Amino acid sequence: MRRIVFSVYCRLSDPDNIAASATLLCLTYPGKPYLVNSSALGMELKSLKKLSIPEAQECSYTPFYCEENVWKLCEYVKNEQPDLLQYCYVVFISNENKTVPLWHQRSKSAENHLTVWDYHVILIYTPPDQGEALVYDLDSMLSFPVDFSTYGSQTLRSDFLLKPEYHRKFRVIPGEVFLKKFASDRSRMKNSDGAWIKSPPPFPCIQTSESTNNLEEFISMKPETGVGELMNLNQFIERYFPD
Repeated sequence: MRRIVFSVYCRLSDPDNIAASATLLCLTYPGKPYLVNSSALGMELKSLKKLSIPEAQECSYTPFYCEENVWKLCEYVKNEQPDLLQYCYVVFISNENKTVPLWHQRSKSAENHLTVWDYHVILIYTPPDQGEALVYDLDSMLSFPVDFSTYGSQTLRSDFLLKPEYHRKFRVIPGEVFLKKFASDRSRMKNSDGAWIKSPPPFPCIQTSESTNNLEEFISMKPETGVGELMNLNQFIERYFPD
């Protein structure tokens, strides 16, 4: 993932930012009645559905390698909470011009916390209890995770005020599929002489039995390429924040 500096706007304008009482249940186990606090039981069941990814500073993170940072998040979920991996989605954000503006990014040179990436990758968790989707973006200055409505209004904002070449597209991939299919030899982050543009992660390159490098297929926003579902910004917002 590389940062690109361009003039983005037709004009700049910030959009509008966009307790139950406890009861006791009488159960039988084994053959004897005992009392269970249903509120405590409900909280325990709810906690089983909560994604427990560590704090951002404790996650595997290498600047400019967002796809591998997110792969590591998915790997953590698979290892620690495998039942919740089905609710995790990896999202590649890019377009044909490789110019996608995102706000509240941690890039040091970003003006007004705006960065124009060639592509970016985030993780979205859709709770099984139908709660609001959560966004995990290790390059964001917002909270980690952050609710989708906040991420949408603060980071994605709208395409309306942007030149067409900066309109964002999204490739949404189930987390399990991403873990199985994604591969990168990191050659995209090397100069023609083989020198690193940005230092790579400390772990070996991610490979599969089928590929050693298919990153471009994930970045591409062509319908005939890669895995997952392609969306424009409006479709993406409606998918995860339908109200």
